[in-house]
Amino acid sequence: MQPRKREPVIRIDHLSKTYTRGGQPIPVLRDINLEVTEAEFVSLMGPSGSGKSTLLNLIAGIDQPSSGTIAINGVDIATLDETALADWRAANVGFIFQFYNLMPVLTAYENVELPLLLTNLSRRQRKAHVEAALEMVRLADRMDHYPNELSGGQQQRVAIARALVTDPTLIVADEPTGDLDRATGEEVLALMDELHRDLGKTIVMVTHDPKAAARASRMIHLEKGVLVSDPAEAH
Repeated sequence: MQPRKREPVIRIDHLSKTYTRGGQPIPVLRDINLEVTEAEFVSLMGPSGSGKSTLLNLIAGIDQPSSGTIAINGVDIATLDETALADWRAANVGFIFQFYNLMPVLTAYENVELPLLLTNLSRRQRKAHVEAALEMVRLADRMDHYPNELSGGQQQRVAIARALVTDPTLIVADEPTGDLDRATGEEVLALMDELHRDLGKTIVMVTHDPKAAARASRMIHLEKGVLVSDPAEAH
């Protein structure tokens, strides 16, 4: 019996993005074609200005392309209006940022709960989801602590729990280890590896660090807005 073929979670066809600055068009991405399958952990690499963060924002529905299609689980998000796109993001995307983006006046528990406040879950259901997410990142004993009472690595793990708590289709990470020392960064990368390997999460991560990128199952390289290599090699 042959193993089930994994379907693409992300399918990008002839995607281009151009900004206008001072009346002049500035092409950032040119004719990108890419597929990412279920439970893949993909890293996007490239020099500053290569378009990797723009591509991540397009995949996450934060920005919209100038042309081409970007389908997530069969939904062409480039066709959604602003309201529908915001609803889609809330239901389907978990975000992990370099500087954590935690609310300093909220506890770890309250920070993780934030995305759930946009749902119809009851308080009891939200509590169960938050506690499960914090347990997953091994911070259940820190749920009542504020960000300034946590180390950088612990804050990033809170951010990962917040990204997980809605059980999203896709996790996008923008330089998630960029503000951490090497040892703490390795702990965060090991956790992300668990998420895709054990929980089947699809992860797209932007990084400038080759060692961080090597933890992904596939590395994609961008150069001046063009996909220059996409080796499907396991690491």
